[in-house]
Amino acid sequence: MGKDVSSSDPIEPRDRGRYRRKVQRCLDTLARMLADGSFSFPRKHIGLELELNLVDTSMRPSMTNAIVLEALDNPSFTTELSQHNIELNVPPRPLDGDSALELERELHRYLDEAGAKARETGSTLAMIGILPTLTEDHFDQKWLTNSARYSLLNDQIFAARGEQTVLSMEGTALPGRKPERLRALAESILPEAACTSVQLHLQVAPEEFAPHWNAAQCLAGVQVALGANSPFLLRRALWHETRIPLFLQATDTRPEELKNQGVRPRVWFGERWITSIFDLFEENVRYFPGLLPETDSEDPIEALDAGKAPKLTELRLHNGTVWRWNRPVYDVVDDQPHLRVENRVLPAGPTVVDIMANAAFFYGAQRALADAERPLWTQMSFQAAEENLYAGARNGFDAQLYWPGIGWIPPDELVLRVLLPLAHEGLRQSDVSDAARERYLGVIEQRCLTKRTGAAWQREVVAAEEDRGADREAALTRMLARYLELSRTGDPVHTWPLD
Repeated sequence: MGKDVSSSDPIEPRDRGRYRRKVQRCLDTLARMLADGSFSFPRKHIGLELELNLVDTSMRPSMTNAIVLEALDNPSFTTELSQHNIELNVPPRPLDGDSALELERELHRYLDEAGAKARETGSTLAMIGILPTLTEDHFDQKWLTNSARYSLLNDQIFAARGEQTVLSMEGTALPGRKPERLRALAESILPEAACTSVQLHLQVAPEEFAPHWNAAQCLAGVQVALGANSPFLLRRALWHETRIPLFLQATDTRPEELKNQGVRPRVWFGERWITSIFDLFEENVRYFPGLLPETDSEDPIEALDAGKAPKLTELRLHNGTVWRWNRPVYDVVDDQPHLRVENRVLPAGPTVVDIMANAAFFYGAQRALADAERPLWTQMSFQAAEENLYAGARNGFDAQLYWPGIGWIPPDELVLRVLLPLAHEGLRQSDVSDAARERYLGVIEQRCLTKRTGAAWQREVVAAEEDRGADREAALTRMLARYLELSRTGDPVHTWPLD
């Protein structure tokens, strides 16, 4: 969930002033670096983060992440917000050639290792967007992972809002049912821990960042419709990708009065197309107060003048508390600064091959849109792209999305007619091997033809269980057990049987 902090000591007013000044100095340094061409860009690299759940033999959350991580003793795995979460950070690699095929094999190795260690502690890994067996009890603050960052973040969000978290949403009805509604209160930010995602990273040159970010924004609604895997929360059938509204509500620092004034949420789609990565960092600094106002001793401008790569610690810490669906990233590796687009809209699961298919589709379509002679975002309002995100998340393949030159169109038809050919072309332009391209985009094609996402499968199975007489709790438990069994086979979700 971002860079850790070194202390949980109370925050003093002077800390905020010092932090604000330091963040602004970091921003000034970044502006100089962009103007001076300070960034090294030898080759496009991709990266992937995968958030996972731990469940016990009853399919309930298993609060054992510290025990599992100690048994794993692998730096690629780390904690996440709740004690039933862990996160896998895969080392970056080039995009081209057979790199995606090797990444698929590597993900299996990581998950096999973690799964074996989890089983030794009586737990099982669950790769799913929202664990459907979560209850309100699992949002108790006592289940926060023991971390200064998480505790401070929890305290600061609640101090800013001044009241409990309100979870409120209306769902899309299961077949033959009425729509269900959720209204619940929470006294911690742990509802955010229900959102387990895949985050895709792409390293880009500074001059390529804006078109790649704008392209990612255009694709967000299609991505969530195509990859939805989070239909249940607190026993209710809600959106196909319930992570989208849940993340917004769980980390919202605004009471109702500030919402009514138009104050921006920290989980944010944005409000305009950009011309530079600087636009995003500058907006983050201008609009959002610091939640974790900790400073270090580096003067970034002095570091730059000395020929070093500035860490820009405060700017990066601040950026980690503004949860854009497509986030700008500044990082330093081996003393070389670089920039990345971090795509955050996708849920975890259902299988490794589904994750890889979602990634290949994103990287390919993003590249093709970014390289287009007439950019798509010159033909499409920013508001339309945002509305697509919420429509795709709410309704999955049943959504109607807006696309320039076409008008309103279902996601499956849009992908098959327009975006899948673009994704093929973008991967070819990125020198991805034919074997990888055909394997993963073939999964996307079949998913569209069958209209079977992880969310669609979960909804249909739960409805069938209830038709056979099970109550909601039993139906969710049986569905999750079957989900984990099928996920372990590695077969893509569009092939999964319903019985």
